Amino acid sequence: MPARSKKQQMAAGAALSAKRGKTPKSKLKGASKEMVNSMSERELRDLAATPRKTLPRTKSPTAKSKPR
Repeated sequence: MPARSKKQQMAAGAALSAKRGKTPKSKLKGASKEMVNSMSERELRDLAATPRKTLPRTKSPTAKSKPR
């Protein structure tokens, strides 16, 4: 499962680092804090391994969330 945005890819990398014990979990913020508990190491690795070059900075909003 590839990441959908650069922010998601970077959060997965931070969560993966914490899951492996290289970064303290207390240093995590936002999405990465939730990811470390809810995803397996393999899922995090797949998200973090997505090349950033082709990703948008953030996920574009869907048509449902746009005000009319």
